[in-house]
Amino acid sequence: METTIKNLNGAEWLVKESLPESVFTPEQYTEEQRMIMDMCQQFLDTEVMPVIDRIDKLEPGLMPGLMEKAGEQGLLSVTVPEEYNGLGKNFVDGMIVAEGLGGGYSFSVAMAAHTGIGTLPILYFGTDDQKAKYVSKLATGEWKGSYGLTEPNSGSDALSAKTTAVLSEDGKYYILNGQKCWITNGGFADVFTVFAKVDGKDFTGFIVERGYEGFTIGAEEHKMGIKGSSTVQLYFQDCKVPVENVLGEIGRGHVIAFNILNIGRLKLAAAALGGSKRVTDIALTYAKTREQFKTPIANFGAMKYKLAQMAIRNWATETATYRVSKLIEDREHELLSAGKPFNDAALAAAEEYAIECAILKVHGSETLDYVVDEGVQIHGGNGFSDEYMVTRAYRDSRINRIFEGTNEINRLLTVDMVLKRAMKGRLNIMGAAMGVQKELMSIPEFGNDDESPFAAERKAIANFKKAILMVAGAAVQKLMMKIESEQEILMNIADMSMETFIAESCLLRLMKNTQAGNIDTKYQELMTKVIINDAADAINKAGKDAINGFADGDEQRMMLLGLKRFTKVNPYNTKEARRAIADKMIEADKYCF
Repeated sequence: METTIKNLNGAEWLVKESLPESVFTPEQYTEEQRMIMDMCQQFLDTEVMPVIDRIDKLEPGLMPGLMEKAGEQGLLSVTVPEEYNGLGKNFVDGMIVAEGLGGGYSFSVAMAAHTGIGTLPILYFGTDDQKAKYVSKLATGEWKGSYGLTEPNSGSDALSAKTTAVLSEDGKYYILNGQKCWITNGGFADVFTVFAKVDGKDFTGFIVERGYEGFTIGAEEHKMGIKGSSTVQLYFQDCKVPVENVLGEIGRGHVIAFNILNIGRLKLAAAALGGSKRVTDIALTYAKTREQFKTPIANFGAMKYKLAQMAIRNWATETATYRVSKLIEDREHELLSAGKPFNDAALAAAEEYAIECAILKVHGSETLDYVVDEGVQIHGGNGFSDEYMVTRAYRDSRINRIFEGTNEINRLLTVDMVLKRAMKGRLNIMGAAMGVQKELMSIPEFGNDDESPFAAERKAIANFKKAILMVAGAAVQKLMMKIESEQEILMNIADMSMETFIAESCLLRLMKNTQAGNIDTKYQELMTKVIINDAADAINKAGKDAINGFADGDEQRMMLLGLKRFTKVNPYNTKEARRAIADKMIEADKYCF
């Protein structure tokens, strides 16, 4: 397997070995970045948490007022260029804000929608005039942004939208007719990016202002969670939108929708991480103060397992999220240096790592779901009472597996994008898969002379990649064009890929910090070893399910033996590792990794 120090292209980690020097880790935050994180946490503690119940009751004016306060502190405009009232900071800085404000329940949703899908379509696809008019006001919070894509009958299949746009006889307006649903921030937003089909066929973006003739906003939806987030339907009845408010090109609306989702998925992972860390602290505090059988429940092994697993999953999500964030930032800078305009550079960088963004959307949302679920369990009966914050976290978390493309869609996209890149020659998947097939036919090497640090872990990651290549390569060869309809197999391969990417990211962070020698990596090593151990089992299970789904006879037997070989790891006492991790958190009285 080829080794590299330069930044890999998207999904190249599947066929190449990364070196620790090539990854960015949270230990590398600058002093300014730490201050940004502190400022976000302080904003939540002083401005949001004291009024959280009022937010959930949708008190008129409260959420917009909070967003204006966030705008005054620069939290809405971190990555917006200075010419549009922004701070012009780097991509990683924007991700730190997404994480830092991610623990704010419904407020986090309003913020993320405003700074992401509310602002970025106009920033990246708008004309100079559109950006000057709209982005400058969105950046300060003077105007609030929203985004209208979903319709009653088009969710995951966004391009099947029925909303239409027809040019008026005088050529000055597009006349929109149709309906949008589940529109976040819709109840108070001033400007909306709305998608409609010009003449019923060309999917196109439009900038629609509140108050346009023929545009009405429905009542607030009553939801299971994120109750304080404004969610409404939008109705267009001969709505007149000036022709200068077409966003991007006619018939190219899908380019806007899908590119904005790439960034949104990664930011969702960061926001979920912020929420997850906050709930971990809530659960830890409760476990330390709640006594049963004359001892705090935090002292019991079953509770230590839960607390440690929360910490491990948080650390893994954080590690991979900032690895990808820096890859996007670096690629953006490369493209800017080569003379690309700001918006083209930002979009191309995010598109390059769209596969990793999809993986992290799934991992981040499922980490948060695990943490809130176990948080309720640690609270016992009290976890079912609205008196405790953990119930709100539990309800609010559930939407994240549906937002920004469902986790099923993101799993399918992960594999679909890899195969498309392979077909276009951007990624040598089939060559690597053929190499693995040859290895399967040869006699395995039993000795391992590599005595360098973490040699066993590095070998495990390399083998996990071989397992993916073996299963994916064989599935493509066997099923050919029918593979698209074999969603279960595609999702198995996606899970193998996610487990591998996350585990590799954690190992690279551990190796980099160990080489630096300036921090204690004891607990990072324990976490990484648990992650690799668990990944081996998860990859084996997903691989087995996939193989049994398309292969039989000798081919099936050979691949199952190969899978067993590629997912074999050294025995490891995960119980003691988890106990040590939990004890460290209990001693620190917070998530401390």
